[in-house]
Amino acid sequence: MSTVLLLIASNVFMTFAWYGHLKYKTAALWKVIVISWLIAFFEYCLQVPANRWGHGRFSAAQLKIIQEVITLIVFAGFSVLYLGESLRWNHLVAFALVVGAVVFAFLPDLIRAA
Repeated sequence: MSTVLLLIASNVFMTFAWYGHLKYKTAALWKVIVISWLIAFFEYCLQVPANRWGHGRFSAAQLKIIQEVITLIVFAGFSVLYLGESLRWNHLVAFALVVGAVVFAFLPDLIRAA
């Protein structure tokens, strides 16, 4: 559970680093880059331990799939709440397909546990 919580927190930082500047298009690009790097530093401080501690409990592929799903969930909330954009049906279908990848990534473990 700590792995997932760290991944969620790291994704919040990374989403702001990558997309937060879109609300400030008049800001100088060099400033946006520096601020994004500073925000991303905290993302790495959470992401690296999450992957290090999670590896072994999860395979590297499973960690990546978990990361992608968390990224989509965090980004969906960010784009609606922070950027004021709306999610369309095709976005939701695309997100659902990625969530389907989780099922396939974890399927052997689910079958073994059953």
